[in-house]
Amino acid sequence: MQISLMVEGQNGLNWDLWSNILRRSEEAGLAGVYRSDHFFIGPQQDSLEPYLSFAMAAMQTERIRFGPMVTPITFRPPVNVGRMAAQLDLLSNGRFVMGLGAGWNESEHVAYGVPFPPIGERLSRLEEAIHVMRGLWGPGPASYEGRYYTLQDADCLPKPPEGRPTLLIGGGGEKRTMRIAAQYADEWNCISMLPENYTHKIEVLQAHCDAVGRDLSSVKRSMMTFGFIGPNPDDAADSFRTFLRLARGATVGDIEEAARHRGMLVGDTEEVMDRLGQLAELGVSEIMFQHMNFTDDAFIEYLGAEIAPRAAAL
Repeated sequence: MQISLMVEGQNGLNWDLWSNILRRSEEAGLAGVYRSDHFFIGPQQDSLEPYLSFAMAAMQTERIRFGPMVTPITFRPPVNVGRMAAQLDLLSNGRFVMGLGAGWNESEHVAYGVPFPPIGERLSRLEEAIHVMRGLWGPGPASYEGRYYTLQDADCLPKPPEGRPTLLIGGGGEKRTMRIAAQYADEWNCISMLPENYTHKIEVLQAHCDAVGRDLSSVKRSMMTFGFIGPNPDDAADSFRTFLRLARGATVGDIEEAARHRGMLVGDTEEVMDRLGQLAELGVSEIMFQHMNFTDDAFIEYLGAEIAPRAAAL
């Protein structure tokens, strides 16, 4: 199992912090650094444009993977996203992960004047966008005629090598999102789940893979989670106190109870490793831990020194 970092870029991220996070994560030996793609969630504050930050990641790192977790299909035309993805993949020598989803946060769409169609249309747009992007990444000019998007002899140059970029689909919707993942994705990503809930989701993904004639083992599986963790109980409690600054009116006890109920990783190193072992047995190959305090390098160092080496053996 690999250990990576997840950064909510709309929560006060600036260029100096982002550059430091990239450097520290690579030095710590983490597998990747992923970023949300939002204008804002809750209060509006510093929020870096993800695709500009990915160009920085490509230039300032040599080993780690990076990409959006995930880009809503509503924000940008898929031809723009597909072109940027191809060039970021080339710039980084194959380290870019193209994470896509249907989008969910209506308030940011309203604030910025971005249309927010019903979920059924968003999922249809997502599926069409995959066809558009894969057409752009493939050999020669591409044409596509969909309900929402079209291409006519579009030759996206320069092109990435065959099979790149990696396409990740994020979301747990069992009827359509997971079917789209089974049919098209190199990787499926979900948010924090208890092992018993994850077992059910894998049964759903297996059924979709069977329906499209695909081997489940060919779909990489990853999970994004908050990590209220530390080398001992006191350090784990510090992460709860950090989160309290975002969750006004709650107590440490409230947050811990909710976190455990929702399948987030909570506790000291031994408790975390026990849960990671359970998830690894269920086929999870990468965990993306939320980075809640952008000025705290100790969390990155802890993941790299204590969690990642032991997780690699799972």
